[in-house]
Amino acid sequence: MLEMPHVLVGAAIATAIPNPAISIPLALASHVLLDRIPHWNPHFYTETQKYGQPTPKSTAIAIVDSAAALTAGLFLAARFLPNYGGAISVIAACLASVLSDQIKMPYFFFKQRTGFFKFWTNLERSWQVEASFIPGIITQILISLAALWWILV
Repeated sequence: MLEMPHVLVGAAIATAIPNPAISIPLALASHVLLDRIPHWNPHFYTETQKYGQPTPKSTAIAIVDSAAALTAGLFLAARFLPNYGGAISVIAACLASVLSDQIKMPYFFFKQRTGFFKFWTNLERSWQVEASFIPGIITQILISLAALWWILV
């Protein structure tokens, strides 16, 4: 799944449950649950197996998605200001919601393909449920809209 739906769900959790001792672990767990929903994302693993690294197109998609997700997370956190505790809780939940994906980046971009990074990449792949592009993007749009509704209503 792209990072944006994960971040929006993480922000929604932190908005609904302001206690970071609860919201951050829930945001972390939400990653696995969301990845069990059929979705589309760039095929970093397949491309790395075939070409030795993700393609420039997939890398560009990931960079744009990550930048947009970071911007959205910071914007949603800023809504809590001047309550710095609430803002930090939202940021922490957003980061927790994508931690599982970010742990894999050394595997793909720094050729760390042994030990923990190999184990984590294979584990994370095992719970992915992929879909073709159109249905896989639609599910992510619907998840994102539901999270935004939860946050803004």
